[in-house]
Amino acid sequence: MSARTKARTRALDILFEADQRGLNAEALLDERLKDAESRAGNNPYTATLVRGVVARWRDVNAALTDYSQGWTLERMPAVDRAILRLGAWEVLYNDEIPDAVAISEAVALATELSTDESPTFVNGLLGRLSEVKATIL
Repeated sequence: MSARTKARTRALDILFEADQRGLNAEALLDERLKDAESRAGNNPYTATLVRGVVARWRDVNAALTDYSQGWTLERMPAVDRAILRLGAWEVLYNDEIPDAVAISEAVALATELSTDESPTFVNGLLGRLSEVKATIL
């Protein structure tokens, strides 16, 4: 497993936990980074992901809502919401990662952690965001 794949998994854990506990994800990240054991398990890309999603929270949520065809964010499984927020941020706002890689990584997380239908849903929604990102940005 690559370092960035591990970072995505850790960022997903933080976004998911923050969502479930009603916390700010960046505050939860900062709390984790104060703890030596947690800090050792997080590489810098974990923080980049979480801080990036939080910085663009409204934009990411708006894009997901606009293109999810019949699914509100609240109706999506919580793990899918977190995966989609990570993937959407990488597709829309991180020029260092090719869209295809961001989508593939998000689909892999959905395959491992969510429902049987989730990988197809994640792939379709992030693929659509990739197609229309010039109109979103």
